[in-house]
Amino acid sequence: MATFQGIIRKNIVNANVQFEKLGHITNNISNQNTTGYKAVRFEQILSEDGYLDGIVRTDHRASQLMITDNKFDFGINGQGYVPVTSPTGDVKYTRDGSMKQNKDGYLITNDGYLIGDGIKLPINYDDFWIKENGDVMVSQKFGEKPYKVGTIPLVNFQNPEGLKAVDGNKYIPTYDSGEPVLLMNHDRIQHQKLETSNEDVVADTNRVMRLNASMIASFQVLKVVNDMYDKSIRLQN
Repeated sequence: MATFQGIIRKNIVNANVQFEKLGHITNNISNQNTTGYKAVRFEQILSEDGYLDGIVRTDHRASQLMITDNKFDFGINGQGYVPVTSPTGDVKYTRDGSMKQNKDGYLITNDGYLIGDGIKLPINYDDFWIKENGDVMVSQKFGEKPYKVGTIPLVNFQNPEGLKAVDGNKYIPTYDSGEPVLLMNHDRIQHQKLETSNEDVVADTNRVMRLNASMIASFQVLKVVNDMYDKSIRLQN
């Protein structure tokens, strides 16, 4: 009887791990069109006693940049993260370069975080653009010499895989990631471009199909063992 209980317990634990993996994969697929999204990989590990476990890893590789017609868009060509500041002063990091301008003239993320510690565009400017080093240039009137109103900062981490994902397609540093290091004299900012998600839909769809078959097989085994367990109890009675 103890053997039956052990098999049932092991199958339930393993099924829960598979459900967790399925959740990560389907979340990846649902974010295939999210700007700058980094796919999550759930790597299953089989312990010596036959129990499944898993490690969650985020794929921080840079993805392709697509051209947009929006002056408030920028992408990062290569590694790096832009620090953004919440209304309460919390600093997080993102690769989503889709911005807008708030009522006070500041460049913000779509959910209201300041870009950097605050970059303000003047009233009634004629045009603005972002240089490859992150400098935000403004021309007040057509034909006038442009001037800099701020710089979009770019940082990197010793171990980006150690970053912790939080809401809003953002990250916060951890002990494993190390502290942010400001990148100087770079040329990684691309104006009027956005980074696509690095999610591989085809690969993850195949993973879902294989995982689904594996889970069906696990439940079939669980049902067979459970039936045998019930029969053994009836025989004992």
